[in-house]
Amino acid sequence: MQNPIFIGSEIYRHSTYGSKHPLAIPRVSTVMDLCRALGWINSENYRVSPRAKPGALHRFHTPDYIDALQAAERAQSVSDDVRSTYALGTLSNPVFPEMYRRPATAAGGSMLGAELIRDGGIVYNPAGGTHHGLPDRANGFCYLNDPVLAILTLLRMGLDRIVYVDIDAHHCDGVEAAFQGLETVRMISIHEARRWPFTGKLDDGAGGAAFNLPVSRNLNDDEFGAILDQLILPAAEAFKPQALVLQCGADAVAEDPLSRLALSNNSHWKAVAALKGLAPRVLVLGGGGYNPWSVGRLWTGVWATLNDLDIPEVLEADAQAILDALTWNRAAGRNPPIHWLRTLRDAPNHGPIRPELKEDLRRLTGRISQ
Repeated sequence: MQNPIFIGSEIYRHSTYGSKHPLAIPRVSTVMDLCRALGWINSENYRVSPRAKPGALHRFHTPDYIDALQAAERAQSVSDDVRSTYALGTLSNPVFPEMYRRPATAAGGSMLGAELIRDGGIVYNPAGGTHHGLPDRANGFCYLNDPVLAILTLLRMGLDRIVYVDIDAHHCDGVEAAFQGLETVRMISIHEARRWPFTGKLDDGAGGAAFNLPVSRNLNDDEFGAILDQLILPAAEAFKPQALVLQCGADAVAEDPLSRLALSNNSHWKAVAALKGLAPRVLVLGGGGYNPWSVGRLWTGVWATLNDLDIPEVLEADAQAILDALTWNRAAGRNPPIHWLRTLRDAPNHGPIRPELKEDLRRLTGRISQ
C-alpha cells in the first residue's frame, strides 16, 4: 500500500452509551466529517469497517461472554447474575442499543487494519483502542479489546516482533494482561499515576514485556517530548519491530474531564510523526477522549500527520460548521473557547521537566538494552 488507509463506519454517528455517560459524545463521526470537509479522505483511502464475527472474537474473548454480550443487546437488559459475572449493565459498561454491534465493528476495523498491513503500510482506525477489555468481561467502557485482537492477527501472520505504544491517560491493563511475559510483543505505556485502573506501576514490567511510565498531574508538552525521545523511541527501535500498533487516546490533553494531564494535541501528533516510520507496518488506533472538540480535532490531526498533510492554521467555513454543531453537556461546553471551533491545533503547553520524571526515565531507560 502506498497511501494510509482510514477505517470508519456510520454506526458511530448516532450510537452512544447513554446521555449521562462520558461516551455520550460524537467522536469518530466528527473525525470522518472533518477529514471529508478538508478533502483528506475519499473513496480510495477510506474503508468501511466490517463487524467482527463471534468466531473471530473468540481468539481472545470467551464464547460465553460473547454470547452474553449479544443476548444483552437483543434484550436491552441484563440479569443480576449477568451483571456480576460479565460487568454488563453497569454504570461504566451500560446496556445500550448497539452494545455488541458497535464494539464488534471497532474490533473488526482493527483486525482488518492488521490484515491490510500484511505486506506493509499504514492504517488508521480511530474507533479502535479499547484497551481495557478482558477475555470474559467488560471493563472501563470497553466491551471488547480490539488492540489485543489486532496484535493476535499480526502474530497469526507469522510476525514475532510487535511494538505496542499506548499514550492514553489510562493504563492499558487489558492489553498488558493478554501479553504478559510474551517475548514477541513489547508494550510501552504512558499514563497518569494514581488513576483508574491503578495498574501499570513503574516497576511492573509484565514479565519483561512492558515499559510502564505513570506520570504526574499536569504533564506538559516538554515533558512528553522527553518521554518520547528518551523512552518511547529508543525502546521501540531496540525491539526492531516488524509492526507497530499505536493507541492514541485523546484523554491526556488539558481539556479532558477524565484525566488531570495537560498536553496539547501537538504532543500526540509529534508521537505519530516520530513513530510512523519505525516499522514497515503501522496500525494507529483511537482510545479514550471525552471532550468532543478536543477528540475530534486531535484525531483529525493524527490522520493529517500520517499523510504528511499541512494542518491549516484556520479552518474553512464548512469544517468550522462541523465544530460549531457539536454540543457537550458540561460547563465547558456552554461557552467553548474559540480555538475549539476555528482550528485543529492547540497552543503548545511548555513547561519544566520535573526531577521525578527525569529519575523515572533514568530507571526505565536502563532496562532498554537488557
